[in-house]
Amino acid sequence: MADLFPPFDPDAGPDVPEPRRRRFQAVPLRLLLPNLVTLLALCAGLTGIRMAIEGRLELALGAIVLAAVLDGMDGRLARMLQGTSRFGAELDSLSDFVCFGVAPGLVLYMWGLETLGSVGWIAALAFAICAALRLARFNVMLEDPNRPPFAGDFFTGVPAPAGAICVLLPVYLELVGLPRLVASPAVAAAYCFAIALLMVSKVPAWSGKRLGSRIPREQVMPLFVCVVLFVAVLVTWPWAMLSMLCIAYLAMLPFSAMRYARLSSEYQQRLATAGHADIHTGASASDGENRPSHLN
Repeated sequence: MADLFPPFDPDAGPDVPEPRRRRFQAVPLRLLLPNLVTLLALCAGLTGIRMAIEGRLELALGAIVLAAVLDGMDGRLARMLQGTSRFGAELDSLSDFVCFGVAPGLVLYMWGLETLGSVGWIAALAFAICAALRLARFNVMLEDPNRPPFAGDFFTGVPAPAGAICVLLPVYLELVGLPRLVASPAVAAAYCFAIALLMVSKVPAWSGKRLGSRIPREQVMPLFVCVVLFVAVLVTWPWAMLSMLCIAYLAMLPFSAMRYARLSSEYQQRLATAGHADIHTGASASDGENRPSHLN
């Protein structure tokens, strides 16, 4: 009976049920937006693969270019919204491999490398594998604490999006109007191997990540005009514009490497100067401490 009728406690309050705890923690919207843009880029890359299989190469190229544009937006959006996360970085790498490793290799193979048989397939495989290796190395180098401060302005090797856009140059040139010769697939395969090696090489490529973080007020309107004109030209003559952009980017790599070498030399000289200054300062302090008391 004691269990059925517990003793009355006048100090006890009314029985209030405990509030239910949320099973899932709310995620801020600023963390979701960059990942949504990354997923859109992934969808564009997968659509490019489908278009290549169906033989609609122009749509496939447009999907890969759209994926490159979205890939450039998600990182900047994450930094602006302070929504960077480890999950987003891993998702971005997986999306980049599909969009800029698998899709361009398949497009190039469907365009003409298939006429070379196994050699053409090996060229497409080599490009996709080098893209995966380049992305894996990029993720590891982000955690390297010994990188010099100026290294953030450069990529080690050609980045995957730029490699994907550049490796499709033979397709652009044919769409511009250049005839496909008998040796064109073989030249395209050699070119594909060259771009793949550039991606896994240690050639410094200017990144441009810090470009446009602060824009002077008087340059805002000219910037708008230039962007609108660039988009208009790209939409009107897409293949000619992409061809010129690829050639200009590849021609810029030697100048990027020379600038990196100059900055590295200046950085080493500053380290050496600072090291000598520390040595002299330490020696002076040591001499002062070891002097007899009547000389201090």
